Amino acid sequence: MTDVNVVFTGSIPENYDRYLGPTLFEPYARDLARRVPGKHGTRLLEVACGTGIATRHLLDHLPPGGRLVATDLNEPMLQRARGSLPAAGRIDWRQADACALPFEDGSFDAVVCQFGLMFVPDKGLAVREARRVLAPGGAFVTSVWDSLDANRFARIAHETIASYFPSDPPTFYQVPFSLHDRQALLGLLAANGFPGARLEEVALEGESPSAADLARGLVEGNPVGAAVRERGGVPVETVIGAVARNVAKEFGDRPVRLPLKAVVASARAGAPAPARD
Repeated sequence: MTDVNVVFTGSIPENYDRYLGPTLFEPYARDLARRVPGKHGTRLLEVACGTGIATRHLLDHLPPGGRLVATDLNEPMLQRARGSLPAAGRIDWRQADACALPFEDGSFDAVVCQFGLMFVPDKGLAVREARRVLAPGGAFVTSVWDSLDANRFARIAHETIASYFPSDPPTFYQVPFSLHDRQALLGLLAANGFPGARLEEVALEGESPSAADLARGLVEGNPVGAAVRERGGVPVETVIGAVARNVAKEFGDRPVRLPLKAVVASARAGAPAPARD
């Protein structure tokens, strides 16, 4: 059975892209793209590209003759991405599972994943797949969110939403902020083909035009909105309004400026990859 927390369908891609993209993901996409090494003819794979926010920046940094393959598990997210970069001839869009990449061994010079690894059920297998498709010496760059405590906007959303469902709260926000333990992350990478990985904490600022916009994204730009409707008893608009008020109390309004914190891991493909399951 598919985990509902990884299903981004319906209106989610549009709300994600419109209300969360510029605030949460654009700042880190710019940062991530500059970390990806490249040379003429670089073969670059992006895993979990979502609506193409990082893809756009990766394309801007792609050297002449380079080629970018952008993948995501959710076809509706890919459709949104294709629409945002319709004339990008150097991008090959592919629906793909991070745990079963449809590419030959050593096909790429770099693999990039922005805020996607946390959603993969078998994270070790996903890392091994990234290692498998990398050529010797290839680069792996991935970012994960720091904890809920380090990203107060997400804790506010999580706790506000949960307050309406004390016996069965939506669990989405426990997923994207679940891979912040530095030693555990290094251990995951080392055990699956990247023993020399380096971590860097990256603190940036996000800005949203209003608390109402941000709250709509925090509820309707991910599977939380569907979870609220499924449980019933409270209108989704009531939940969005409560999130907006609590965000505004903490960070102000029009605009909302958020402190953000993530961890970026960088590694090179050295030793032979572990056997694929």
